[in-house]
Amino acid sequence: MAPLLDLRDLKVYFPVSRGVIFRRHVGIVRAVDGVSFAIAPGETLGLVGESGCGKSTVARAILRLVSPTAGEILWDGEDLARAPAAVMRRRRRDLQMIFQDPYASLNPRMTVGDIVAEPLKTFRLAQGKALKEEVQRLMHLVGLNPRYIRRYPHEFSGGQRQRIGIARALALRPRLIVADEPVSALDVSIQAQILNLLMDLRQQFGLTYLFISHDLAVVRHVSNRIAVMYLGKIMEIAEADEIMAQPLHPYTQVLLSAVPIPDPVAERERRRIVAKGDLPSPLNPPAGCPFHTRCPFVMPHCKTTEPPLKEYNAAHLVACHLMELPREQLPSAYVDVRVTPAHV
Repeated sequence: MAPLLDLRDLKVYFPVSRGVIFRRHVGIVRAVDGVSFAIAPGETLGLVGESGCGKSTVARAILRLVSPTAGEILWDGEDLARAPAAVMRRRRRDLQMIFQDPYASLNPRMTVGDIVAEPLKTFRLAQGKALKEEVQRLMHLVGLNPRYIRRYPHEFSGGQRQRIGIARALALRPRLIVADEPVSALDVSIQAQILNLLMDLRQQFGLTYLFISHDLAVVRHVSNRIAVMYLGKIMEIAEADEIMAQPLHPYTQVLLSAVPIPDPVAERERRRIVAKGDLPSPLNPPAGCPFHTRCPFVMPHCKTTEPPLKEYNAAHLVACHLMELPREQLPSAYVDVRVTPAHV
């Protein structure tokens, strides 16, 4: 099956300048540095990583909210990376976004009815009585009382506001929804409701999702495949169950080690993999493997040679020099983590 969205070597760099009167260029922030992945129709791809790794920049580049520096964003075979404004305007009906902050993403001066109706008005899809009925239908679809259309965002809870954002994203009947940390600002019980709503909508309308989060447990719940991102690059991509049970990249193992297990005995007995130090600055990324400054299994050539993202098992891609070693030469701690299924 041909992919619906195909990113090829996507790069997004931001120039850094200093000075007030005499501005001078001092460097480049490599927010996204050669990201490639594809999403099939009806699939949910989870994109995970620490804060600052470039996940949200990937999302904004796909929707052209920021301009890509290089690479391709293929949508049904058409490159959106350099598409003119008129083409992007047509494509925005197919590409919608759910934002992280349900408080900042809604205009406080507009009623909920006007917020949900705005995309319908922009593309002239409904007006008058038909517009009101469609807004009420969308409100009901996301679990909100249609009679609330005259209320303002401040009259709703965080979970209700996120439902309003979902209704707005659904208004144009998109084919792909980019969900950028859609539950990170919500209470745990509300998170589950929103995740279940997104899964129900995917099944009902055949939606395709790019689901961005820093929480592997959340991503596993909704995703078919998971891509792990670090310092602007993809470290590992695999099926969700495969990557949770057999994480091959040390960074993925670090992320899994940070997920608590709801079993006190298993939590005490499991081996933890901890990264050293902090995330390096994308203004001055390290040479070689981007993770080598924090990797517990670093080898000498990791500091000089960047490993390519290669397929080692069926549909399991990893960017790590450890994968080139025979099993008997692998560190014992690495082997122990690899063969231990995740209890998350």
